[in-house]
Amino acid sequence: MVLFELGSDNKIAEIKEKEFKLEKDLQEVCEKNLKEFLNLKFVTSEFSVEKYRFDTVAYDEENKSFVIIEYKRGQNYSVIDQGYAYLATMLNNKAEFILEFNEKFETSLKRKDIDWSQSKVIFISQSFNKFQKDTINFKDLPIEIYEIKRFDNNILSFSEVKGNRITNSISNIAVENETIKKVSSEVKTYTIDYHYSMGSPETVELYEKFKDKIEEMIPDIQIEPKKWYIAFKKDNKNIVDFTIQKSQLKMWLNLKMGELNDVKSLYRNVAGIGKFGNGDYEYNFTNDEELEYMLSLIKQVYKIQNKIKDE
Repeated sequence: MVLFELGSDNKIAEIKEKEFKLEKDLQEVCEKNLKEFLNLKFVTSEFSVEKYRFDTVAYDEENKSFVIIEYKRGQNYSVIDQGYAYLATMLNNKAEFILEFNEKFETSLKRKDIDWSQSKVIFISQSFNKFQKDTINFKDLPIEIYEIKRFDNNILSFSEVKGNRITNSISNIAVENETIKKVSSEVKTYTIDYHYSMGSPETVELYEKFKDKIEEMIPDIQIEPKKWYIAFKKDNKNIVDFTIQKSQLKMWLNLKMGELNDVKSLYRNVAGIGKFGNGDYEYNFTNDEELEYMLSLIKQVYKIQNKIKDE
């Protein structure tokens, strides 16, 4: 990535990259900004379990799962081998992670409160080589990689390196690897295809109509399949979540009750009760009759979350 600064004469000057000299410097920046970078809750640093010491342990409040984060400066390592070794260690030592969390936050989190199937490992580096980037193409890989770069004037860039996620399952090519087989039996990565399999041709088609319109309406929207729903996010904020069912499409708008101006009052108030998605506004659809109106509500959520005023 090349960044430029625009001068008063409309001439540009390149902003030079400033390398992190030490992994510790990179780690400190990330740990102090985990919420902004990854929407994660920082738990602890340098956490030792068995023969490993994890750089950062974080907690994903949306997925109710633990996340291990490793920071790297060099490129001579396998994200697959190291990532699965870390996940296996976590799954073998669940009590230690829960104890660390409870002592840090003075809570009483229990093993049943954690969705261990959503556990994952994140690698953060200033750069990854082509081989490392290619290895994350497996569609069910519980490993993510992010590049962070620092520039003059204390400017930072932070972005996920996304693979195609359309190749084979990691389990199919690792039948000889006991660590991957063990982890894969407990940790699951959910895909769009998984959610499509939960629906019918009619509800899948209805979801795709919403998806296409939302992508047109909100630039660079991120679509993340979760265990119970498909999240549409912008800057790590859930805007709208969908669950595809056989008979209907369910949707949640991520605002507190009273914040949304739903003049047709089509919502169901789910504040304070169990639900799959985020937010207090739930809607159920069997057709696209209210498509344009619901898109206007989704846009309203986006504007409220980002404090965008109508012109």
